[in-house]
Amino acid sequence: MTIELSKTLINMRSTTPDDAGCQALIAARLEQAGFIAKHLRFEDVDNLWITHGKGEPVFAFLGHTDVVPAGPVDDWNTDPFQAEIKGEYLFGRGAADMKGSVAAMVTALEAFVSKYPDHAGTIGLLLTSDEEGDAVNGTVKVIEYFEQEQISIKWCLVGEPSSRDTLGDVVKNGRRGSLGAKLKVKGIQGHVAYPQLARNPIHQLAPALADLCVIEWDRGNEFYPPTSFQVSNINAGEGTVNVIPGVVDVLFNFRFSTEVTAEELIKRTEEVLNKHELEYDIDWRISGLPFLTASGKLLDSVKKSIHEISGLQTEASTSGGTSDGRFIAPTGAEVVELGPVNATIHKVNECVKAKDLESLNDIYLRILENLFCDLDTE
Repeated sequence: MTIELSKTLINMRSTTPDDAGCQALIAARLEQAGFIAKHLRFEDVDNLWITHGKGEPVFAFLGHTDVVPAGPVDDWNTDPFQAEIKGEYLFGRGAADMKGSVAAMVTALEAFVSKYPDHAGTIGLLLTSDEEGDAVNGTVKVIEYFEQEQISIKWCLVGEPSSRDTLGDVVKNGRRGSLGAKLKVKGIQGHVAYPQLARNPIHQLAPALADLCVIEWDRGNEFYPPTSFQVSNINAGEGTVNVIPGVVDVLFNFRFSTEVTAEELIKRTEEVLNKHELEYDIDWRISGLPFLTASGKLLDSVKKSIHEISGLQTEASTSGGTSDGRFIAPTGAEVVELGPVNATIHKVNECVKAKDLESLNDIYLRILENLFCDLDTE
């Protein structure tokens, strides 16, 4: 069932922020199993909150139905929006990130309510079509709705592809923060033959950038690697060799641990820019703060369930990018990410082992059992 649903979802061209009907299909399916759906659309983004049961505790699977663009279709060995199994693997855009996980969540929820129709608490699925995009009208807006409705999630399992080599070998129990900046350094345009009449902003920026690249922002801790500073783009000039540019635009990003705050990073960066007497404008954007579920019933249940289904001793990690878990964690929820192997995400020929999706369904179901069946006896 999980594989067939995965194929159906892959075939729906839901390039962010277009949901392409994925959420409506899932809602209709789960409503047949007794779930209650709430469709939440903000601007051009579809969101779905669908639940079974009532009261606390509230458990939420968290996923997204949007995918990144497929890129050059001719580079694919299969049609990226026509799911195909070749050998052991299911190919298609979103197979790993994360329509396979979403399908496994849906089938696990169906199986759970079939076995335990009168379970304690509330189980739900939260989906957005804005995770791969700007992430401004998706999960973050749903959390505002939850606050208005006094809905409090206790446990949140995100289906992002967390596994490194084998399904379940790594789960994410936190993520680093992400702080981005758009920097514009201003100079004076001029002819390269008369540099005394111009001011080259690239030359002015270079020493400051060199300083920023070698700063030790922190040393990390037992849960996080050291904070990383990376330049992602530099753009200047008129496309000709004989004109000194008037401005240079730079994009850079910090992935930061709990050892430093975004405010500290901003302050230290601007101190370097000011030390080099640059004339500049800078636009900062915090797209996520670091979060961590160091321990708790959810993480324990996830590890236990993986071991029971696959026999693995899983590793908890905070590596990688960020996820929509960053919007859930500040509410006080325990947040853990578990999904397929991430080797091909956002790549041409994205794929996942077909059997892994069935195993993922089994693990998700066992997690629900380990969390909720104990509640019925308490």
